[in-house]
Amino acid sequence: MEFSKSFNIQALVKTIKEELLSDNNDPYSFIAPSAYDTAWLAMVPDMSEPCQPMFKNCLDWVLSNQNVEGFWGEYDGHGMPTIECLPATIACMIALKRWNAGETIIDKGMAFIEANAEKLIGEIYDSNCPRWFAIVFPAMVEMAQINGLEIIFPDRIKRVVMSMFYKREQILEREELVDRYHYPPLLSYLEALPALYNFDQEDALKHLHADGSLFQSPSATASAFMATGNKDCLNYLQTLAQKCTHGVPQTYPMDEELLKLCMVNQLQRLGLAEHFNQEIEELLQQVYRNYMNQESWPKGTNSMATQLYKDSLAFCLLRTHGFRVSPCMFCWFLLEEEVQDQIESNHEYFSGAILNVYRATDLMFPGDHELEEARSFSRKLLEKTISMGNKDQHPVPFPSFHSVIKHELRFPWMARLDHLEHRMWMEEKNSSGLWMGKTSFHRLSCLHNDKLKQLAVKNYEFRRTTYKSELEELTRWSKSWGLSDMGFGREKTAYCYFAVAASTSLPQDSEIRMMVAKSAIVITVADDFYDVEGSLDDLEKITDAVQRWDAKGLSGHSKTIFDALDSLVNELARKYFRQHGTDITNSLRDIVSFPVIFFTFMVCLILSTQLINVSRYFVFLWCESGVKHLLPGLRKLNGAKVDSYLQPKSILRLA
Repeated sequence: MEFSKSFNIQALVKTIKEELLSDNNDPYSFIAPSAYDTAWLAMVPDMSEPCQPMFKNCLDWVLSNQNVEGFWGEYDGHGMPTIECLPATIACMIALKRWNAGETIIDKGMAFIEANAEKLIGEIYDSNCPRWFAIVFPAMVEMAQINGLEIIFPDRIKRVVMSMFYKREQILEREELVDRYHYPPLLSYLEALPALYNFDQEDALKHLHADGSLFQSPSATASAFMATGNKDCLNYLQTLAQKCTHGVPQTYPMDEELLKLCMVNQLQRLGLAEHFNQEIEELLQQVYRNYMNQESWPKGTNSMATQLYKDSLAFCLLRTHGFRVSPCMFCWFLLEEEVQDQIESNHEYFSGAILNVYRATDLMFPGDHELEEARSFSRKLLEKTISMGNKDQHPVPFPSFHSVIKHELRFPWMARLDHLEHRMWMEEKNSSGLWMGKTSFHRLSCLHNDKLKQLAVKNYEFRRTTYKSELEELTRWSKSWGLSDMGFGREKTAYCYFAVAASTSLPQDSEIRMMVAKSAIVITVADDFYDVEGSLDDLEKITDAVQRWDAKGLSGHSKTIFDALDSLVNELARKYFRQHGTDITNSLRDIVSFPVIFFTFMVCLILSTQLINVSRYFVFLWCESGVKHLLPGLRKLNGAKVDSYLQPKSILRLA
């Protein structure tokens, strides 16, 4: 059964390596296409034949990518449509209507909106409508009406919809087209600005990027081209359509190295890194080389939020894998007060990047003062997000993201169990979300993410089966040696196994888990025997037996404990001999004898009237620093005689 599960996992691993991690794979395939932006390219008319679309492949994508429920866009981690689907679906219906295509598809889209608008809009309205939605959604509703699509909202949410129109008016009155206080700027939403909004076309064109795009936004650039006919915009759109033949992303061009880092991060968070060690190491080696060569680590091509997201993610992955990287890699934002002000003013948009910053500070070393400052800054913003959410003023773009932030703040990184973290990420609704874009999160491709989750579930179930089998075997072993039926002290079989498995969770580490757990069980029983059950005569006999490694003269509980120790040492020695050809039996016996001598010494130390007042101090000192650090203190108290006291029989005489 376990072999079958392992075989299925390896087959799926092979498929994912071929489809996602091969050198020939296009990193853009990692990212889900944007239905909203693809629809805008589909609306662009051909210059020579205005009655035909210029980018027919985009129109074909719209025609063939409606989900069975009737919407366009991505599902969340629970298979439900996301809030981005509303404006995306309306935009796709407008594109179809403009070219008199897909009448039945349009009807299905209208039915979806009428059936789901109340639920989707209600989710964000209750937690304060995000800025991007207040700009884009009213514009799509107006544009649909202009194109003959009358969207009917239920009476219960008409007031909510009208409030969004009012919020848009407030935004348009308050913000400049481009200013340093709002990001993304209004101009990046050119396609969604109302016809009555006055702006100079030349003013818009002067903000074109060198590649001909308007803030690297396909939808805004398509709108700019239709309004101005600018050739640079046309060249950008044509290059985009040729590069992304299966739907366009919401940002183009994209940082391909960032896309690869996101894939590595997803593999780790789903608990799959063990299957892709070579691929991950090769990628991180390349990222590290680019980082060391600063010319290959540009900061001008990405938006500020995207660059901060990438830098903090790269730092986290590189330091986790043992690369020497400086906090300056991503703490550059701390050097400029204006940058921090912009982040604080737009922390809705920067929320994904700031969460990455906070995660990166988990890997803080002594002397990393930049990380201390970055942690304080990011935690303050994230706590502000939580507090606003508790007051129904939720600034995060998507409500499910709120739970991710809360989890990060509530549980220290070192206190979490990897196995349970992996399960939580599998169940997280927004697990496919990466960093925030103009109108939605950039998301992992649904096709690829579904395969990763399928592998993650199989891998999780295989681990769970492994852990269950190991605990059952450990329980049988404990009972067979009589350790769980001693009649005194603690029965810690499950506890000992959990403590080991929590820190050594990989399936291939099974032998390590079992040997350490068995050792912990025996030592726990021995500790309780010394504490509450054994007489001084019993303690002297078992201590002497361990020193000689001979059970002669032992009986009852003493013999049970010694026999279990002897069996454990022999088992481990045999396994080591098979692997390395060296007999370590005597070395293991010496290691095991130390805690037994220690237990005896501590019992006598506590019973001794001479040392009773300082026994607790020495107990702490011994545990904390080891016997070699305890000797000077004992010598000061009792002189040279203490050396003889450390012999087992002498310790007993001290009592």
